[in-house]
Amino acid sequence: MNILFVGDIFGSAGRKIVREHIRHICSTNQVELVVMNAENAAGGFGVTPQIAEELFDLGADVLTTGNHVWDKRELMDYLESVPAESTDRPRRVLRPANLAPGVPGYGVFEGRTQSGVDFAVVDLMGRVFMAGTNDPFHFISDLLPSIRARVIIVDFHGEATSEKVAMGWHLDGKVTAVLGTHTHVPTADERILPGGTAYQTDVGMSGPYDSVIGVEKDLVLRKFLTGMPGKFEAARGNPKLCAALIECDATTGRAVAIRRLMLGE
Repeated sequence: MNILFVGDIFGSAGRKIVREHIRHICSTNQVELVVMNAENAAGGFGVTPQIAEELFDLGADVLTTGNHVWDKRELMDYLESVPAESTDRPRRVLRPANLAPGVPGYGVFEGRTQSGVDFAVVDLMGRVFMAGTNDPFHFISDLLPSIRARVIIVDFHGEATSEKVAMGWHLDGKVTAVLGTHTHVPTADERILPGGTAYQTDVGMSGPYDSVIGVEKDLVLRKFLTGMPGKFEAARGNPKLCAALIECDATTGRAVAIRRLMLGE
């Protein structure tokens, strides 16, 4: 079974490059499950219901987010909406599972692929240099026994490399993949851990690389040089799609291969 995880989609440039490549990637590699991190898809800050629907139409099965999940307030109503009989899409847009109890939405989605493979996607957020989350290590340990699927993908949205690496070892042999997001720079450490878990510290940004992690570089440079506040805007130049392609045993959930992808115009 092949799984595609698309790294943080940033602004219109990110959506455009995903739109240009996603169907070819999926057909060429016989992808059965597509997960996209969409927390920056709306102008670099948050995601709207309309953009979520657009990404689902492109082939996403589940959308994950992170610390920018509430940047677009209209998403709250979307996450709390009652799905129509023909779609469960609002249920497939995840916010970090280890946020405070009672916040809108869900942090886990359990579903079944068209070929009949049960799967689960967990959206988890780190605590190092990040605010507003409960301990992700104990949270995921308590959560996993309630998940029946063998194929489990964890998006670990975190700032610190050390915390992400630690989570990979913590979940080795317990989930199919631990894939880092948030820092927008793809890391070259993809591997299969001894217990059969695919790991990458950060999948990277799907967005404009003539930028400072997605933002217009002149605006960021001005802040570094002067210390003055300013409004950040999403860049558009040199868009690239960054993703991880994982092959796993659908029966056991163990990963057997992981490959980095970086595609441009």
